[in-house]
Amino acid sequence: MPDFSHLHVHTQFSLLDGAADISKLYKKAAADGMKALAITDHGNMFGVFKFVAEAGKHNIKPIVGCEFYVVDDRHKKQFTKEKKDKRYHQLMLAKNPEGYKNLVKLCSLGYMEGLYSKWPRIDKELILKHHKGLIATTCCLGASVPQAILRGSEEEAETEFKWWLDLFGEDYYIEMQRHDIPEQNTVNLVLAKFAKKYNVKVICSNDSHYVDQQDSNAHDILLCVNTGDMQSTPIATDEEGGKGYRFGFPNDQFYFKTQAEMGKLFNDIPESLDNTNEIVDKVEVLKLKRDILLPNFVIPDEFKIHSDSTPDFDTLNQWEYLKHLTYTGAKERYVDITTEVQERIDFELFTIRTMGFAGYFLIVADFIKHGRNIGVFIGPGRGSAAGSVVAYCTGITNIDPMKYNLLFERFLNPDRKSMPDIDTDFDDAGRQKVIDYVVEKYGKNQVAQIITYGSMAARTSIQDVGRVLDMPLSEVNAIKKLVPDTLGITLKDAIEQVPELKEILKGNDLKAQVLREAEKLEGSVRNTGVHAAGIIIAPYDLTDIVPVAVAKDSDLLVTQYDGRVIEDAGVIKMDFLGLKTLTILKDALRLIKQNHGVIIDIDYIPLDDVKTFELYQRGDTNGTFQFESDGMQMYLRDLKPDKFEDLIAMNALYRPGPIEYIPNFISRKHGREPITFDLADMEEYLGETYGITVYQEQVMLLSQKTCRLQQRRRRRFA
Repeated sequence: MPDFSHLHVHTQFSLLDGAADISKLYKKAAADGMKALAITDHGNMFGVFKFVAEAGKHNIKPIVGCEFYVVDDRHKKQFTKEKKDKRYHQLMLAKNPEGYKNLVKLCSLGYMEGLYSKWPRIDKELILKHHKGLIATTCCLGASVPQAILRGSEEEAETEFKWWLDLFGEDYYIEMQRHDIPEQNTVNLVLAKFAKKYNVKVICSNDSHYVDQQDSNAHDILLCVNTGDMQSTPIATDEEGGKGYRFGFPNDQFYFKTQAEMGKLFNDIPESLDNTNEIVDKVEVLKLKRDILLPNFVIPDEFKIHSDSTPDFDTLNQWEYLKHLTYTGAKERYVDITTEVQERIDFELFTIRTMGFAGYFLIVADFIKHGRNIGVFIGPGRGSAAGSVVAYCTGITNIDPMKYNLLFERFLNPDRKSMPDIDTDFDDAGRQKVIDYVVEKYGKNQVAQIITYGSMAARTSIQDVGRVLDMPLSEVNAIKKLVPDTLGITLKDAIEQVPELKEILKGNDLKAQVLREAEKLEGSVRNTGVHAAGIIIAPYDLTDIVPVAVAKDSDLLVTQYDGRVIEDAGVIKMDFLGLKTLTILKDALRLIKQNHGVIIDIDYIPLDDVKTFELYQRGDTNGTFQFESDGMQMYLRDLKPDKFEDLIAMNALYRPGPIEYIPNFISRKHGREPITFDLADMEEYLGETYGITVYQEQVMLLSQKTCRLQQRRRRRFA
């Protein structure tokens, strides 16, 4: 069997032009004994981080690349029917970290400067600037050299060929493909002449768009989803085109072929197989996972320690400034800083310094302070960040952790190093004002939103395939309704659970075909979007760190890596959430002042107001965040809350799992059920919730108490 590696591979991230799942590609490559595998999606690097991470599971060398769209002038975007935008395909692979950086740069600039319609385009001017560390090939039939050959101008093709060869030298390869297409035979004959004349090595490839040959029809359906055509519409050829025809591949040969299949296909040019391994050997394994790069927060000069002898004095400066802000805020928040408060502050500051997160706190405190200064309505804080006294003293939150026995360890823990996660809520209109401030402070190319990938879920895939195969809508909907309404359910699971679906799959009619092809296409990336809240802030130009794109509905850049991996790629993610609830509150306070002359500070309203509790006791909570559902209103009427702690507990209990304890909580509050504790020592922390464990803090405090008791026992018996 020949030793061969695929270097021209499209995954599901070649949006609606690739039907290959990354994990399935690796499994097939591993089963075939392939030692390396490349990813070369059209114009983007969406799948690269996942691709590299997956490689380690299969002991296969990942090669990062992209099949770019190259034009004469990336800035030109005005075209006519007579003179259309001419785009050539161009394969480039990252040979080393420098090559990866240039790949990222080219891929980003394709969107930032060259986007036309849906195509991110680059030109030779950019390639000249960012070609180092890259390997290039003559690519496929859509590339510049093959296109010149097909136009009948071997001289033009040779001139184009020499341009690439002069630029890339030994890192430029002739790429031959054989998909049983006559035009490829014509091109390959000329390429073979160039190879001999200029002593350029030949590699072979298969323009892979799906995993197995039997997936060809599913991929064709995917192309129809992309173009909005029916599969019954004839595919255009060079001689045919225009109205009444659609785009499609000429045959079923664009699959991920085995080494044996490639060996048979190129048995007359065995060196073309061997030369793929020359490229594999040239390529260094890239480590894309890296530590977080925090933005540069500039602190006032009076807090800077200018000393070359002090290691990492920038970080120390930030911590000293955070310490100053914390104690300044503590004097306002607590007035009298007790020993307990000081010990808590010192403990948190020590942890923050040890973990290197002082800069993070300063950044968040800064944009929240700015937001409040310009009148943006900002939430008091929620989640684990509410357990930080430092966050409270610096104005990040408005909840006193000491008062509510909230634990800092739930937010930051040195034994489990992970980035702080502070979700910040803004009123709808104010959110953008704060983002604008962040962009102005850190730079437009250093701030971005986070991409999301819209994939074809179980029902969506049935709907898409049904439309393309021209199935009546009523029949499509009938099949969709058979899929259980369970979050995240796959078609495979649905077929196992629903006898009617299993029966449909046994047939040979249109329904069976729709279901089979939908199962193959399920999970395909259908489109991209923008994360509703996530904002990235980088210490320098984002295109030097991660690939970025642009979005129609955003003025900001958008990362090409999604929220699940973006922090592993080295940039920090912060959630800027716009809440309609805060807008309503802001407007209500404005109208109260306008109509009644009364100024209310929402952060200092009384939490023991009788009339307010009467509303909750009646369940009159429509429009109250997290208290307006029918189920919650029913429980409130039973509970009859008369203290703020009751509302806190209900909010925590009303979610899957703990919700089953709500009847016990209510009965114990009203004395209809005895309050019991598994151990007497548990009463200290479970007393306020009537012996029911409601909060994560209670679990942590009980664990700490258990450890202390065990230590005492050991000392007693020592």
